[in-house]
Amino acid sequence: MVIVIIGLLSSVVVLTMVDPRGRITGDADRFAGRVRAARDSAIVSGRPMALWVSQTGYGFEWRTDGAWQAVKEGPLAATDWSKEAQARFEGVSQLRMVFDNVGRADQPLDFTLARDTQHVRVRIDLDGRVQTSE
Repeated sequence: MVIVIIGLLSSVVVLTMVDPRGRITGDADRFAGRVRAARDSAIVSGRPMALWVSQTGYGFEWRTDGAWQAVKEGPLAATDWSKEAQARFEGVSQLRMVFDNVGRADQPLDFTLARDTQHVRVRIDLDGRVQTSE
């Protein structure tokens, strides 16, 4: 009887433990915040800002002197998804969108962010609004 009780308590503890990697929605929320900051930067600076998304991470680029330059410092520097998270999309190796100097995107962007059994759909509309849904 004691062994059964210990087994039941152990299973309760294991099932209620927080994943040390965090929930996948945390990754999606951080991504959404950075996309909003990039859109705002394009408006404030008056120059286009590009976003790229790969399976392993994402980053931003400025349009400077007729060429795209990667943002290498600060919150818009290239970022990997958290441990074992992966962006899923089909047909290309990388997604890309560009915000013009008034904050409009050249195309919508849509992908799924997944880790293990967790997944979040991420969509960026032409107005730069980021929507997430589980």
